[in-house]
Amino acid sequence: MSVNTERYETAAARYFEAWNATEPEALRKAVAAAWAADGSYTDPLADVRGHEGVAAVIAAAHEQFPGLVFRPLGTVDGHHDTARFGWELVNEADGSAPVAGFDVVTLDGEGRIRQVLGFLDRVPAGA
Repeated sequence: MSVNTERYETAAARYFEAWNATEPEALRKAVAAAWAADGSYTDPLADVRGHEGVAAVIAAAHEQFPGLVFRPLGTVDGHHDTARFGWELVNEADGSAPVAGFDVVTLDGEGRIRQVLGFLDRVPAGA
């Protein structure tokens, strides 16, 4: 495994740790570990910058889909300072995944996220 591959996988692991944090303090710490201070998150439903904005989007997702967990879907791929990976939001009780998507992230020199461009591939009606 190359150093770059490890860099992308580490960034993705931190990303999923943040998305799965449900307690406010754990969420704050996980977002700070994953994102650069001025990092951004953009998908069809959100466009925010900074740790507070990112944490608010994550908290809103947990309110909308309580008890579901974000999981990687496939492998992390990357080059230069850019990585991409799929994900799904899974109900651990029955294994269903009502939401799925694909994210492209740009990393800073320390391996933290500068930008996320998210795409939603599967969203339940009315969400």
